[in-house]
Amino acid sequence: MIVRRGLVAAHFLAPRLRPLTPLRPRRRSNPRLCSSYSSPSLRITASGDMAETRSPPAAKKVEHVMRMFGDVRVDNYYWLRDDSRCNPDMLSYLREENDYTGSVMSGTKEFEDKLFAEIRGRIKEDDISAPLRKGPYYYYKKNLQGKEYVQHCRRFIADNKAEPSVYDTMPTGPDAPPEHIILDENIKAQEYDYYSIGAFKASPDHKLVAYAEDTKGDEIYTVNVIDSEDLKPLGQPLKGLTCYLEWAGNDALVYITMDEILRPDKVWLHKLGTEQSSDVCLYHEKDDMFSLDLHASESHKYIFVASESKTTRFVFSLDVSKPQEGLQVLTPRVDGIDSSASHRGNHFFIQRRSTEFYNSELVACSVDDTSKTTVLIPHRESVKIQEIQLFRDHLAVFEREQGLQKITVHRLPAEGEPLNKLQAGRSVSFVDPVYSIDSTESEFASSVLRFRYSSMKTPPSVYDYDMDSGTSVIKKIDTVLGGFDASNYVTERKWVTAADGTQIPMSIVYNKNLAKLDGSDPCLLYGYGSYEISVDPYFKASRLSLLDRGFIYVIAHVRGGGEMGRQWYENGKLLKKKNTFTDFIACAESLIELKYCSKEKLCVEGRSAGGLLMGAVLNMRPDLFKVVIAGVPFVDVLTTMLDPTIPLTTSEWEEWGDPRKEEFYFYMKSYSPVDNVTAQNYPNVLVTAGLNDPRVMYSEPAKFVAKLREMKTDNNLLLFKCELGAGHFSKSGRFEKLQEDAFTFAFMMNVLDMIPACVSDQKKKNL
Repeated sequence: MIVRRGLVAAHFLAPRLRPLTPLRPRRRSNPRLCSSYSSPSLRITASGDMAETRSPPAAKKVEHVMRMFGDVRVDNYYWLRDDSRCNPDMLSYLREENDYTGSVMSGTKEFEDKLFAEIRGRIKEDDISAPLRKGPYYYYKKNLQGKEYVQHCRRFIADNKAEPSVYDTMPTGPDAPPEHIILDENIKAQEYDYYSIGAFKASPDHKLVAYAEDTKGDEIYTVNVIDSEDLKPLGQPLKGLTCYLEWAGNDALVYITMDEILRPDKVWLHKLGTEQSSDVCLYHEKDDMFSLDLHASESHKYIFVASESKTTRFVFSLDVSKPQEGLQVLTPRVDGIDSSASHRGNHFFIQRRSTEFYNSELVACSVDDTSKTTVLIPHRESVKIQEIQLFRDHLAVFEREQGLQKITVHRLPAEGEPLNKLQAGRSVSFVDPVYSIDSTESEFASSVLRFRYSSMKTPPSVYDYDMDSGTSVIKKIDTVLGGFDASNYVTERKWVTAADGTQIPMSIVYNKNLAKLDGSDPCLLYGYGSYEISVDPYFKASRLSLLDRGFIYVIAHVRGGGEMGRQWYENGKLLKKKNTFTDFIACAESLIELKYCSKEKLCVEGRSAGGLLMGAVLNMRPDLFKVVIAGVPFVDVLTTMLDPTIPLTTSEWEEWGDPRKEEFYFYMKSYSPVDNVTAQNYPNVLVTAGLNDPRVMYSEPAKFVAKLREMKTDNNLLLFKCELGAGHFSKSGRFEKLQEDAFTFAFMMNVLDMIPACVSDQKKKNL
């Protein structure tokens, strides 16, 4: 499912989850009373000197009146929205903001560059991913020294008939089968400012590869099919697709396209060698509250197509050996029932959630009779079934209890035998008190479960787990250069009492040799809290540049996310959305009370829907924070959710509410950040956006910044940085993303007076 305000995975796992003496806020005349008023900005240099720069941009005001339910709203910056992204006045304003940001930050550019070099220096630039065995090949990705993008490679397995083992390794010596580069993204990316691969799929016989590429950041993909050996293209590219793509046998593809508001609404069957115009539409979802997705079963015998809203999900199956027979209904469309499917032998396995069974149950049914189901794992109030992974002889269940993830493995009866109940499961053990685990692709016909593991002090690691013996073997741990030693860091979990008495978990990490824990430490608090997405305690190498300067880093697992089960999400959405904001405020206050930091040292960050969180708490408690980082923030909630022509709005009425209904209108207006900017002192704020973003339109953060500039009564920094050639996930290159981290860190440390003086400036001071 595509969500407009979805978590930025690269930022979280790199989410995409991030002054010298600052000026004291002072009261000044309300700028609304004098439209020509524009205060000069101060550029704070790394030496502590302050130099006057140009005045901050002042967006022109064009009155736009909106009326509903007797309420009148005036949006003077509505004109900034231009769906074509071509309006010269709008583009000029964005460039002015970027120039202003560059001017203000020019005094710390030397430190930012040093940070970037430091962050980049921790990366082993020439590296490969953990090779994954697929049939007769090992597939892997390869990074090259100095290159932004990866190569997609494979090597033949000489003894490919042997049973896979956790001890298998890919031979790389001179006598090993040669490496074969199938796709080099660095070559492809030379033609574009932005380049991202959304899907890379080898055909079942491994003779062909289909890959989906996005060259703008708008998440509209072109799919190319190439011969995996000679790399020659096969047929014409398929255009205007999502990244949902699967092989139906060796000569057909199944893919999904979107409607005019970027809602995945049609699933298609494409026969290789034919024109895209002759592709067969397998299903058209006409209800604009629903979107389509698809995935292949682990057995590779079925493709499952699902149509889902925020509360309902139903599934079709496609037998890949008989794609001409089309989709078959697997689970019916029933309001409030959410189901997903897997396949093994003569059974479908169905994970099913309802209002009653809110943490999901797992049932099985015969492929020949889907109407009769057997409960394999019943619903449990304290344990949420996150997902399942099927193997020929095993079932791996990824679960969540008390905010922590776990994996339980069950042995299954032989295929063809009755499946009435599960044997007792075996749990995989983990050592850190807080951690993150992710499922990954594994070989179906093996006893080896592969998963990724990390914690706030443990770099991302890939493990192969023998489901028969319980043996775990590490296959890859990301190298962190620069003298990293995990024993220098402490991870903790703390619980905070929210305003209504609910206990909110926080995950914390700090350098034990630097953190004083007396209230004087700088702190960065991260939050998200939407879409039932869990922000688990993860490792990010660039974060070490904060921890090794004495920062404490904290994740607030607020309601609206999925960390504590389905009810955690239900209690942070719709008419309970404000719980997300008050939970975050409670976490911030608790950090101060527990002496992890003070108000003068507290920085907060959120992106996308987490950017909404930042905007809301910024208006509610501007006194509580020193720095606020709002990345691609969803801040014009009410106006956006009233406009069904904006991409994905209709499908999210079940997440935020439908403001065409009076109760939701006024509730959403009471927290929508753009609608609640007032004449008050605000902390130092950095806002980012992407011009091609299809999930959060660039105009939302642009309007928010323009209104803050108009209304705020302080002299604190307010900077806006809009990438004009990127989308929701910002720039596409791996080093480009690190540069953004360096910029954000420099902004925070600038405000906190943590940037050391340059030698040349120090000499001036000594004169």
